[in-house]
Amino acid sequence: MNIGILTGGGDCPGLNAVIRAVVRRARITYNWDVIGIRNGWNGLVDGEVEPLTLYAVSGILHRGGTILGTSRKNPTLEHEDIERIRDNIRRYGISALLAVGGDDTLSVALHFHKEGLPIVGVPKTIDNDIYGTDFTFGFNTAMSTVTEAIDRLHTTAESHHRIMVVEVMGRHSGWIAVMSGIAGGADMIIIPEVPYDIHDVCEKLMKRHELKKFSIVVVAEGAKSADSDEHIVQDEKLDEFGHIRLGGIGYLIGDQIEKITGIETRVTILGHTQRGGSPTAYDRVLATRFGVAAVDALHRKEYGKMVALRSEEIITIPLEEAVLKNKNVDMKLYEIAEIFFG
Repeated sequence: MNIGILTGGGDCPGLNAVIRAVVRRARITYNWDVIGIRNGWNGLVDGEVEPLTLYAVSGILHRGGTILGTSRKNPTLEHEDIERIRDNIRRYGISALLAVGGDDTLSVALHFHKEGLPIVGVPKTIDNDIYGTDFTFGFNTAMSTVTEAIDRLHTTAESHHRIMVVEVMGRHSGWIAVMSGIAGGADMIIIPEVPYDIHDVCEKLMKRHELKKFSIVVVAEGAKSADSDEHIVQDEKLDEFGHIRLGGIGYLIGDQIEKITGIETRVTILGHTQRGGSPTAYDRVLATRFGVAAVDALHRKEYGKMVALRSEEIITIPLEEAVLKNKNVDMKLYEIAEIFFG
């Protein structure tokens, strides 16, 4: 076989570990050739490909980002792009495809599976919100980055008797906010799954201020007020999957807290630092397991499936199940976090 691999959507620590594992499993175990497709689905439209040898993936395990590049291209929007993908698959002799990405990338993979392309998906997102898998690689690294940032903010918040608001990623689900908030000892965690009441937030912070003169508030970028169903956005422009650029809710909440409580409040938006850097050991291992399992799924002809982690075992599930809905935060976990609010 001659298999192709692409990485789509936002970059993520662990992508290179997947690529390395795919190449080594394919070439050493099955004697298959591997073609790297540059810049996600866009590369398959434009025919940007390169052979991936064992030498090409040597030494990339610890590197963040993706050596193949990525994009947020949605080729299903234009019939011409779909035809160009079909032509390029024939031109480069691609027998089957591995698509590594989040729900958008995997939804495109499902589209081409239904059109008869042999394809297997690998779940990737720092948000940990892909349905059907316990964890996605990249999440552990992002969580560790945010926890370290919260640890650092504790000292300056305590020194100046301030409230520090930390905005983290999480469009649909608050996994990063909850897990890093618990690990970092946050005093309030605001997530998309639980609409917040700013007056309730301020009441808890003021009670805490009577005992300790500082607080840490962690808020996911996709959080919404109980009084409004609108997201706070950086830009109203939609990407090709219909998403707007979120960001800025940290500043909104910070301003409201300072006005209501009268306590000096500062805001830190961690942004793309959460995506960057070398993956943790956990993410390197999980990404490696996913890469090996994805090639094995192709060998078994389990097309239209996605590899997933369930109770420490790697399984395959239908792509339809994976893109059906987002995986929300377990409310039992959030209830644990609430014990430490205020």
